Amino acid sequence: MTDRIRVATLILTLLVIVAGGTAFFRWAEGWSWLDAYFFTVVTLSTVGYGSLVPATTLGKIGTTVFIFVGLSVFVVAIQQFGMFAMRKREEHVEWLVGRLGTPTETANSDDDPAKPDR
Repeated sequence: MTDRIRVATLILTLLVIVAGGTAFFRWAEGWSWLDAYFFTVVTLSTVGYGSLVPATTLGKIGTTVFIFVGLSVFVVAIQQFGMFAMRKREEHVEWLVGRLGTPTETANSDDDPAKPDR
């Protein structure tokens, strides 16, 4: 799987999780779309302001399931974005080393390694 497909899949998955959570809380708790979206993002990001709290049994059970599923996807997304950034940095370092070449002599090329310093 190419990096672009992987990134697009992760972004799409996060959008589906946020949209699903928003729709669920709108339906289960009867909140406005904005409040449901706000609660979804605050819960996923683990901020938890506490200004909105599920009042129904279905909302409470749904919140616990949403936390486990949503945080799992969120953690995988963060890990994949970190790996993507590391790969890009490694590619840049390899390009830079290839561009600069290897040095022909070291800083201490006049010192004989077999003889100790005096």
